[in-house]
Amino acid sequence: MTPRLTRAEYLRVYKIHVTFDDGAQGIIDLEDELWGEVFEPLKNTDVFRRFRVDSDLDTIVWPTGADLAPEFLHKCASLNPLAKSTGSC
Repeated sequence: MTPRLTRAEYLRVYKIHVTFDDGAQGIIDLEDELWGEVFEPLKNTDVFRRFRVDSDLDTIVWPTGADLAPEFLHKCASLNPLAKSTGSC
């Protein structure tokens, strides 16, 4: 079953606090995940901050067309549950 992202809040440079419908939540650090043409514009933190939760896709999306798989975000949140993230994801 695909996890459903219910909330995402920008914290600071490339870090987002995410919450899922199964109660999982955590802080994800996407700085090292922004590679490739579709993610290049997100290296600008002003652009990065403009994400929103898309309830159809159950993940975060950016106006640039970039998005991340909810499974990936859920895994990252599980690795960094409400703790300061120390690395990628």
